[in-house]
Amino acid sequence: QVQLVESGGGLVQPGGSLRLSCATSGSIFSIETMGWYRQPPGKQRELVATITSVGSTNYVDSVKGRFTISRDTAKNTMYLQMNSLKPEDTAVYYCNADVRITLWRRNVYWGQGTQVTVSS
Repeated sequence: QVQLVESGGGLVQPGGSLRLSCATSGSIFSIETMGWYRQPPGKQRELVATITSVGSTNYVDSVKGRFTISRDTAKNTMYLQMNSLKPEDTAVYYCNADVRITLWRRNVYWGQGTQVTVSS
């Protein structure tokens, strides 16, 4: 079984920063693309950023220049550095990973989510 555990959420004032972490554990052969998603109150879950196994990144336009996604392959951990936070960034943030359990078997896993609230 594979588990993803997010941490680092909390309450921050507008303009502040937070760093989210997503630790992956379990029976893992390798991890392909990882991503951060968020679900604002009353809205659907949306993609925030992704990072491939070779470090290629992609961001939704609303966070470009403010958020940075990264990963530590040795630790099977992904990060999201969030700067210049805005009230509209308030959401539950989820991490997602495309995991090879074996060379021929892949599944997508989700974390349980961590709350980020941006408010004065």
